[in-house]
Amino acid sequence: MAPPTTGPSRPSGRPPRGRGSTGPRSQGRARNRAGADITWVPLPTEPEACTAVDTPIGRFVLAGRGGVLTGVWLSGHERSPAGPQAGGDGAPVEAATQLAAYFAGERREFELAVAAEGTPFQLAVWRSLAAIPYGTTVSYGELAGRIGHPGAQRAVGSANRANPLSLVVPCHRVVAAGGALSGYGWGPERKAWLLAHERGETLPQLR
Repeated sequence: MAPPTTGPSRPSGRPPRGRGSTGPRSQGRARNRAGADITWVPLPTEPEACTAVDTPIGRFVLAGRGGVLTGVWLSGHERSPAGPQAGGDGAPVEAATQLAAYFAGERREFELAVAAEGTPFQLAVWRSLAAIPYGTTVSYGELAGRIGHPGAQRAVGSANRANPLSLVVPCHRVVAAGGALSGYGWGPERKAWLLAHERGETLPQLR
């Protein structure tokens, strides 16, 4: 299990290529201007297993199948499922390592294989979320336009709330048209913390 991280200052440049190349990489990729490399793959059939990582905003449980990340949940939160058994060969250990590095300020992008179940609309929203660059935000309306559904910001908000891969698929980077930090499942204080973290601010832990 990764320890709590407060971390050193951010290095410049991108982490070495291949650091997060876990699982098959034959399906769609979501790239952003900063170089993030999220690979969407079909949901594996292996049993689900999990690991956990302690962060400055709480403990997160990460679920995976065959090393492919399938869920990121705030432990004990009302939205979190009961979850699979801890450990196991399919636990997303690499994802936990990269998430700890993100909170330490050592990683700005994730290089992982991910899988999720959802409607075609939800999947389109989640793939678009994965392409939002680190340290930037978009509005719900702008995201709706990006996926070809202008005016569907309410539906985009609902898809955001259903996102099973939070942090890695960064729904915290979507804000209201006026900049309000609304609609985040882990609470507005965590959303504010994450956005401030990505601006390079030094922040107290949230527990």
